[in-house]
Amino acid sequence: MIDDHPALNRRDDVPGTLVPGRLRASWLRSERYGISIDAVEPVFAGTEPPESLFHECGNEVLADLHRTLSSEPVGMMLTDADGVVLSRVSGDHSLLRALDAVHLAPGFGYSEREVGTNGLGLALADIAPTLVRAEQHYSHSLTGFTCAAAPVVDPATGRLEGAVNLTTWARTSSDLLLTLARSAASTIRTSMLARGSGNTPRPTTRRGLFRIVHAAGRAVADLGSEWTTAVAEARSAMDDGMAVAAIGRASSGRSTLLEQSARAAFPRHRILVASAPEPNDLQTWLDLWSFEAGRPDTAIVVRDVDALPAYAAEHLDGLLFASDVPRMPVSMTAERLESVPTALRRRVRSVVSVAALQDRPDDVLPLARHFAREMRGRDVQFTGSAERALRNYDWPHDVAELKSTITRAVGRSDVVDTHVLPTEILAGPTRRLSSIEAFERGEIVRLLSTGPMTMQHAAERLGMSRATLYRKIAYYKIDMKSSR
Repeated sequence: MIDDHPALNRRDDVPGTLVPGRLRASWLRSERYGISIDAVEPVFAGTEPPESLFHECGNEVLADLHRTLSSEPVGMMLTDADGVVLSRVSGDHSLLRALDAVHLAPGFGYSEREVGTNGLGLALADIAPTLVRAEQHYSHSLTGFTCAAAPVVDPATGRLEGAVNLTTWARTSSDLLLTLARSAASTIRTSMLARGSGNTPRPTTRRGLFRIVHAAGRAVADLGSEWTTAVAEARSAMDDGMAVAAIGRASSGRSTLLEQSARAAFPRHRILVASAPEPNDLQTWLDLWSFEAGRPDTAIVVRDVDALPAYAAEHLDGLLFASDVPRMPVSMTAERLESVPTALRRRVRSVVSVAALQDRPDDVLPLARHFAREMRGRDVQFTGSAERALRNYDWPHDVAELKSTITRAVGRSDVVDTHVLPTEILAGPTRRLSSIEAFERGEIVRLLSTGPMTMQHAAERLGMSRATLYRKIAYYKIDMKSSR
């Protein structure tokens, strides 16, 4: 049990450093997240530099700090609000090599949810300056370092922009490390305020180009026959050593199906899920494969291989299917088999079709409950009217749209009811309604679902006569029983 770990009972005598309560809470969260205690496997999110005032001011402050500490064994980093390292400088090349070995490098995410308790991850989680020493890290692979981080909040908007992270060897004195991180964060805020505009939009961080699935996870229960048949087909092919391609729309759940099949076929393997990168990240993405190819304990899922240029597909083919490396289970996703680059398409021995969610209506409610439980950490109640609305909607953007809808809904309410669902979902399955008609139908359904009321009262609330309301109900084919 993690409560027996000495780090949880340690008392720091340096003012302002990590207190036992915060450390214990972080370790418990890390355990719930399923983080490996033996090694970190951070997500590679891409290295394209953001265009923001925070990034501009932060890099200037890091450059000044680097000039001051160029002879010291300190890695100085700027991260975004999600923990992705944006830039890194240090004059100690041996430290840089060690940081590379644990992927504490530009483009990798080091949030608490991704690698467990660490300085920058906890600073962002608590929005507070944080020092994490050696054995206080959740993962044993980070115990050779001491990390201090301070969050940076936009002085104009109050929005968390990212953090300054300073990392040194665990054996090096770290008494001033947190003070330096705080000072750098304060200087960045002052610089942002002096430039007169803290409102530069934060760019959307691209996430998940490389991620490792360690835990077996909790499969979605009670999915329909289309899904279970496809999983069984993929698992059978993997058991026979075949490379599998899951074909279907981009958000239909192709990658999840392959992950679930790989877990069943190779329960002791780690699963590496890689997404096709943007052009600016392609070379870095290819370089990462050189560390993974040939590992006998790993099953590979490559997403969106139809987006890879031919030369990248050929390079990947040479790494994953070379005769001089151990055989690795390989699977991939694409919209059409014909769109897969030739180098990889010729390796495919089994093709599994993944139907769109609109063709799998029986999967909607089990998936909705799964996403709600995933968000809240417990089962969430759905009202009957909300269930009917979710099941009747045609989900043009597939599973991704359902997950986004449920995530927003459970973020607003403890019970998923029609008042927390988007109007277009309440409009029902028809696609012939205009945007205004869909909105109007959705408002009528929402009001009639709120509880008992007379038609006269409902009409007044909607700003129309009772006769008009009856006409609208008939025109939109609203089922009065299903709306209550």
